[in-house]
Amino acid sequence: MIQSPRTSPRSEYMQQENLRVQQSPTLKEKFPKLKMLTVELSHYDPTGVSRSSQVKQTVNVAFAKSVFRVACHNQECVRGDFDLSPKLGAAVAKKKPSIVGEMCCQGWRNRQTIDIEPCNNILRYKLTLGY
Repeated sequence: MIQSPRTSPRSEYMQQENLRVQQSPTLKEKFPKLKMLTVELSHYDPTGVSRSSQVKQTVNVAFAKSVFRVACHNQECVRGDFDLSPKLGAAVAKKKPSIVGEMCCQGWRNRQTIDIEPCNNILRYKLTLGY
């Protein structure tokens, strides 16, 4: 009998989210008027003081998927990430040139703390949109 590898709550969640992203239309298909998107992302610890990473990139709207999620920087986080899709959709609907905000990770710190200790890592973002 062949044993299948055990999956963790984190890997199960990541598989589900990756499938959701893959099955979504591209940004160009969902938002035909959107011509350019630049994202600036900064990851912080739960206190919001210590920054663990920062990135700025221009997104290729013809190929990037419309489910716009960013993984939590805590490698042990379970069921947590940052889904910017609703924020992006609202900005496009109102033809905003940019949006700035902050989101708190809603996952759990690690698999031993599920339902006990939330992750609460912070993502600060700026999305610059062109039409």
